[in-house]
Amino acid sequence: MIALGCDHGGYELKQEIIKYLEEKEIPYKDFGCDSTEAVDYPIYARKVGNAILQGECEKGILICGTGIGISIAANKMKGIRAALCTDCFCAEATREHNDANVLALGGRVVGPGLAVKIVDTFLNTEFSHAPRHQHRIDLIEE
Repeated sequence: MIALGCDHGGYELKQEIIKYLEEKEIPYKDFGCDSTEAVDYPIYARKVGNAILQGECEKGILICGTGIGISIAANKMKGIRAALCTDCFCAEATREHNDANVLALGGRVVGPGLAVKIVDTFLNTEFSHAPRHQHRIDLIEE
């Protein structure tokens, strides 16, 4: 189960990601927002983070205008490792090395075609379980 959340700057890209998830029959929960009317991204970062931390969802995707603010807000939550990715290499590396559980995207930065490829890479890359990577995650979580 994938948790989705965005602010007004990410609403349109979220709709494209929903199309991808539905085409691939990947279950998701949409925590909002539901329009391009201005809202505050920390609200949606918390909703997605809580869904992951409570075990309701396995991973999350957050989108704001640049992806920066919403990723900062999500990373304030202990146990959330949100990675802002602008290409597939970063999405793959953050899953393999950081076991990131939230992908952050910039709706005004990444176009829909690339964003769907980034989402696909993020969702289909497993954590490596290499001891050095696990050690770093443990240090982050301390």
